[in-house]
Amino acid sequence: MSSLYKPFSVSEGPCKDAILRRGCTSQLHPESLTRIASAGGGSTRTFTPIPQIYPGQRNLAAAAIGGRKITHPWKAILAGGIAGGIEICITFPTEYVKTQLQLDERANPPRYRGIGDCVKLTVQDHGLRGLYRGLSSLLYGSIPKSAVRFGTFEVLSNPMRDATGRLDNKGSLLCGLGAGIAEAVLVVCPMETVKVKFIHDQCSLRPRYRGFFHGVREIIRDQGVRGTYQGLTATLLKQGSNQAIRFYVMNLLRNWYKGDDPSRDMHPLVTAMFGATAGAASVFGNTPLDVVKTRMQGLEAHRYKSTMDCAFQILKNEGPLAFYKGTVPRLGRVCLDVAIVFVLYEEVVKLLNNVWRTD
Repeated sequence: MSSLYKPFSVSEGPCKDAILRRGCTSQLHPESLTRIASAGGGSTRTFTPIPQIYPGQRNLAAAAIGGRKITHPWKAILAGGIAGGIEICITFPTEYVKTQLQLDERANPPRYRGIGDCVKLTVQDHGLRGLYRGLSSLLYGSIPKSAVRFGTFEVLSNPMRDATGRLDNKGSLLCGLGAGIAEAVLVVCPMETVKVKFIHDQCSLRPRYRGFFHGVREIIRDQGVRGTYQGLTATLLKQGSNQAIRFYVMNLLRNWYKGDDPSRDMHPLVTAMFGATAGAASVFGNTPLDVVKTRMQGLEAHRYKSTMDCAFQILKNEGPLAFYKGTVPRLGRVCLDVAIVFVLYEEVVKLLNNVWRTD
């Protein structure tokens, strides 16, 4: 008779892998399970059932065991901030040249004949330090910008991942869009406005701003806090589309590379190549928005009634090619930027996982 109970007996041990097996989570009271084991003639053992796990929790637990480890939002914030600070110190000269070329209007007439000429005249007039004019404003902003970007992305994407930790392409697009909007409102718009005004101020015969804090104080005194939020609409469009494209392409390439093995490690060089590709895609996808944003944040922003008026005037006075001014230096900077940031982010997260347990 006892053999009839053997397939049902729990005396051989509980289902410890309940979070990975369908239907293994027990809803029975421990006393009931003890009685069942006794009825089969086997030894009475105490069985503590595994707590019920809801679908979202099951996905996170399974991902942590067999697939991509879910990144805790606080780790993402710290890793993103560190990566952003290092990256901007490396790539700022290309950002400086890109901004100068975008501010150089044909109607004025243009001062620079190209990238090399811009670098040559800047070094000639201001020395090598001139290529780092405005770095402080971008450095103070890059750390929180990357922190907000990656932190927001992880917060939005973690509940959307499947049981292996994989995020589908549509999810990465939406989460990237959300991350871009968050960083635009909280960090990027005021930071970019100050940076553009600093760079534009250097072009004038008598520069006003003596440093970051002096410049911010002068801008707020003249224009109020709203003066640091010029071009907000253009910035939202630019940053939202930027991060949507970058995270989408990065996630697409990551899923393709890992295939059916979500736990497969990606070499930093592979991450760098994928990051550079994602950066290039965002440059060709939204440089026109970047040009409009730059004009709306410059010292001549009062000439434009709105973001649409700025775009219309650029098209009317300078032609459609003006929307792609600064594309080459921006391409170099962004590809390097995104590659470095994604590599640094992944490596810092790995380091944090070794010293900071959040399971």
